[in-house]
This record gives sequence, structure tokens and C-alpha cells, in this order.
Amino acid sequence: MATPGMLDASHPQGAAAGNRTIMNTVVHPQRRRFLAALGGAVATCACPTIALGQEAAPITRRVPVSGEVLPAIGVGSWITFNVGAATEARAPLVPVLQNFFDRGGAMIDSSPMYGTSEAVIGFLLSRTSNRSRLISATKIWTFSRGAGVRQVQTSLELWGIPRFDLVQIHNMLHWETHVETLKEFKAAGKVRYIGITTSHGRGHDEMERALTRERFDFVQFTYNFADRSVEKRLLPLAAERGLAVIINRPFDGGDLFSVVKQKPLPPWAREFDCANWPQFFLKFVVSHPAVTCAIPATSQTAHMVENMGALYGRLPDASTRDRMIQHMAMH
Repeated sequence: MATPGMLDASHPQGAAAGNRTIMNTVVHPQRRRFLAALGGAVATCACPTIALGQEAAPITRRVPVSGEVLPAIGVGSWITFNVGAATEARAPLVPVLQNFFDRGGAMIDSSPMYGTSEAVIGFLLSRTSNRSRLISATKIWTFSRGAGVRQVQTSLELWGIPRFDLVQIHNMLHWETHVETLKEFKAAGKVRYIGITTSHGRGHDEMERALTRERFDFVQFTYNFADRSVEKRLLPLAAERGLAVIINRPFDGGDLFSVVKQKPLPPWAREFDCANWPQFFLKFVVSHPAVTCAIPATSQTAHMVENMGALYGRLPDASTRDRMIQHMAMH
């Protein structure tokens, strides 16, 4: 049976992460090299967006089942928040999460699979302000029904909250068992929304079957410039079924930064208030009409500031999205 501290080798990053020690802070090497190459230009580019974010309303999407308004940029916690129990390892993440809330963020997504991430989130929430807008999202990642119930209770205790807004079935693991638990939780008011996730293409057929058979509120899967496969079936199906859509891996695990390494942002990106490549990647994702929220993960305050800049200003329209796709195809 899976335990909360295990790393899933089937997860896109699990096999690699399981073979190394997770350090106190994690910066994807491609993004680190990318930012180093840009030097001071990153800080300069971020400033207009920060100012815009202070003056303008954030980009939001409605959750179809309820009409609730949700900010279009959230934060994930895979690897980046898995820093262990030591206060000195957790403390640097406090300003990261504080910047998330201060810049209009709401959804934090985690899972028992993510090592100490849920305990770290609880630590951070107890030390941040502006957390009243929190949309809490975790997952069930285990085999049996009873273990799933216990897992959610443990997650609640780790986060230090009375209930979750959203509980999802992680990577569809035994989803037919856990969906009954989630439906009972929702009926009893123990959770507001229920969902199901995948993070790799080989699960798309089964995901389509699950979404067609059961009534979920949210679905989560991967979508980015390098992997647009969900445009064919899952995004249209989610829209048809009235599902809110969470996007994981919007930077393709950081690999998109290697694609644009040392390349300038196209000047026409200003047309949709884009100040840097992270915002270029995120605005492409959240401008899809079926997408509700993207959840990039970071352990760095500077990266959080950049990411949250994508929550403000204009979004690319359909023709600009095509132009963005063509531009990335040339790299």
C-alpha cells in the first residue's frame, strides 16, 4: 500500500526525484540558467506587472458547478514544498506564499504523495496573512477506501484547516473506489468540490471514461506548449460536462525555459501585458476558454512574483494564441 511519504515513479518527476535528496529550496536548473542569462532584465521586466497587479483586478474564472469566482493562477507544491520538518528549511517559503496571497492567489494544490509538502503548507498558512481567500485542494492517493478516508483526515490535520474546498483522486488511482468516498464527503458537507487528476498522457483514455461516467466538479491534467494533447478530447469534454479545469506542469516541468534560453520575449507579447517568459507560458494556458486555473510550482519568491504577474492584464485572443504556438514551434 502507498504511504504519504512515498514518491510515485509513475509521476512525470517521481522516478528522478525518488533517487535524490530534496534540498531546502528547489529551482529547476533550466529556469535558474535562464534567469541568470537574463540577469537584471528579469527584475526590470517584472516591475510593470507588479504595479499592474496592484491597480487592476485579477483574471478570474467561474467554477461551472457553483459560479464561484477563482483566480486563474494558483500554486502547486510537488517537490518545491517538500523541504522536511526543520524550521530553517521551511522559513524561506513563508515570503513565497505571502507573495502568492498578496498578489491575488487563492488555490494551493497538494497531495499526500508530495512528501512533507502538506505539513509545510500547514506551517506556512500559520505564518501568512491574506489567507482568507485560500482555496485548499488536496488528493487521495492510496488503494483502499478506508485508507482514503484516513488520508483526507490526516491531510486536514497537516494543513490545519476545518475542511478542504477540493479533494481529488490522484492520478486516477483506484478512482472507482474513491469517487464513492468523495460523493459521500460532498453530500455531508465535508468537502465543497470533488475532482480527479492525471499528469501523463497514457491516462487520457481512462480519464475520458471517468469524466463521462461520473459527475466530478473539477478535473486536473497537464497542458503546455510542449504537450497540447488535451486540446483534442479532454478540454472539450470538460467544457461539455461543465467541469472546472486545473492545469498542472504549465512549464513542462521547467523544460520550456530551455527552449527559450537566451531568447528575447517577442515584442508583440506586450499586446497582452506579458513581461517575461513565465507569463508568456502561463497566459497561453489560462487563455484557453476551458481552463479555470494553472498551478505552477515554485520555492522562490522572485519566481512567484513573475508567475503571479500572469494573473493581471489582458489575455491573448484566439489569433494571438495561434501566433504564440507558431513562435514556440520555431525554437
